[in-house]
Amino acid sequence: MAILEINFCTSCGAPVEFRTPADEDRPRHICTACGIVHYQNPKMVIGALPVWEDKVLLCRRAIEPRHGLWTLPGGFMENGESTAAAAIRETLEEANARIEIDALYSMYSLPYINQVHMLFRARLLDLDFGPGPESLEVQLFGENEIPWDSLAFRPVKFTLQHYFSERHRGNFSLLTGELDLPPRL
Repeated sequence: MAILEINFCTSCGAPVEFRTPADEDRPRHICTACGIVHYQNPKMVIGALPVWEDKVLLCRRAIEPRHGLWTLPGGFMENGESTAAAAIRETLEEANARIEIDALYSMYSLPYINQVHMLFRARLLDLDFGPGPESLEVQLFGENEIPWDSLAFRPVKFTLQHYFSERHRGNFSLLTGELDLPPRL
């Protein structure tokens, strides 16, 4: 688990030290002057699994990490927004697509990079979509058309596999898990 180094207090500008506060179980960055504890918490990666009939909408990434690979529209949640609002915003930003959120569908903890990935099942409202600035292209894929070997992220791959297996039954359940550091090839 990576801890970002903090050198100065964001409140008063004094130096900070890395130590365990009283009544806590792990070291934190603590201001030497005002005593503020600078907590570091996981980033929330929020996205959608937009569906139109029997196809899902994927974006081919125009940015790193994983430039040129396919993913579901998603990204970092902003302060002041709900998870559903983040999924709607990210889908609009990356695919210029309008969606209606159905339900939270998958949630993966990735403690080795301090992230939690949450993906919502969603319904595309129309077929008026196209690449945003972070996407090279956007396309609808049926189950047999998914570029499985060119998917950017494991939570996306597992979510799509889960979706297509459940779609045939017409019953959807929340998928949760914790992913360890992937093996090096």
